[in-house]
Amino acid sequence: MTEEAIAKAVGEELRIARETLGWSRTFMVSRLPSGIGDRTLLSYEHGMRQITVFRLIELSEAVGLASSSVLAMALQRARVDLANLELIVDLRSLLADFSPQFRPLHQWAKNKGNQCPDGIARIPPAAIDELATFMGCTPRDLVLHLTKFTPDYVAEVVNGRAQRGLLKVPD
Repeated sequence: MTEEAIAKAVGEELRIARETLGWSRTFMVSRLPSGIGDRTLLSYEHGMRQITVFRLIELSEAVGLASSSVLAMALQRARVDLANLELIVDLRSLLADFSPQFRPLHQWAKNKGNQCPDGIARIPPAAIDELATFMGCTPRDLVLHLTKFTPDYVAEVVNGRAQRGLLKVPD
């Protein structure tokens, strides 16, 4: 189940990035040096085929995203290996949540929002541990709560590169 969830999540991240650029599968494969076909790309995007590290790097670079960012977002969406991830959280969505146990996060999210004008925050594992201690919950419980606020895709292309919050590849 975990392998399938990761494959599907990685494929979804790549598909959304391609679509954000307005590219068809045919156009994208024409830009790849490996010469894979449309059906191969389709099978990656739908998680029907395991993607190699080399292919992940190639496809990520093609759409202008760092492969590490694609993998991190995929793992977050699939809720796999969360204890080791820097979580990406939509602060505005978090502020709209009124779960009693996590209500004390509101002030933190408001303050963090002042540092993140786009409303998207990166939270490293060490900060998760500290927030969990403050909240009186386990880091795992906090992480599972925060993954509910994984940002939606921002359909934006800047300089021909797909962007989603803080995941753009530096020029």
